[in-house]
Amino acid sequence: MITVQHFLALSVILFGLGVLGLVIRKNLLIIFMCIELMLNASNLALVAMARHFGKMDGHVIAFFVMAIAASEAALGLAIVVTLFRSRKTIRTSDWRILRG
Repeated sequence: MITVQHFLALSVILFGLGVLGLVIRKNLLIIFMCIELMLNASNLALVAMARHFGKMDGHVIAFFVMAIAASEAALGLAIVVTLFRSRKTIRTSDWRILRG
């Protein structure tokens, strides 16, 4: 039988993979996918705990996180496209323009 601990373990694994990809990769599209993976891992943990305790709070928060993640993805993709048009690359190591 699948318990809450299984869902939480999966959530921790997915979050760890997202952090690992965020640290290792230099491609901005991959970095955005890793951020989305981390957000979805936190949503999985929220929904699993809400289901375990029989409350709807985790479901509501997960819904709002998904809405914010969609807007973050749209805005991030627009920024990536704009920077790609000006610099012709999406590798983070090639962009010195973003440093302050």
